[in-house]
Amino acid sequence: MKQCLSIIVLFPIFFCSCKKENNTPNTPVIEIVDTSATLKLSGIFSNGPYGSVSGMAKVYLKDGKFTLVLDGVTISNGPDLHVYLSKEISPVNFIDLGKLKSTGGTQVYDIAGSPNFSQYKYALVHCQLFDHLFGSSQLL
Repeated sequence: MKQCLSIIVLFPIFFCSCKKENNTPNTPVIEIVDTSATLKLSGIFSNGPYGSVSGMAKVYLKDGKFTLVLDGVTISNGPDLHVYLSKEISPVNFIDLGKLKSTGGTQVYDIAGSPNFSQYKYALVHCQLFDHLFGSSQLL
């Protein structure tokens, strides 16, 4: 009887956390990359174990400021998706660049400071709520 009550109590909680309104917007975002910025690093996204990501990650530098551009991306939807710069594919040591703006298009994210890109060599799309990796790109 206790197991049955646990299932009845946990079942609604599980599904409430994945409501559609918690998902990332799916209207493509088309942000313009400053053409005078210098491309420093880039990589092609690979799918993670919990989602799919296609497109490219690119790091640009202009006037001492770095930006990460998700270029022509298509991402499977999920709740609480964030963009990270990470030292590892499984994010342990990472910089959170913010919530994913959309599941498609070209998106620009400001990078605070000057991270050491020989250490922070991965761009990730990661579900922060459930600690699920949707995709990664090694920046070379």
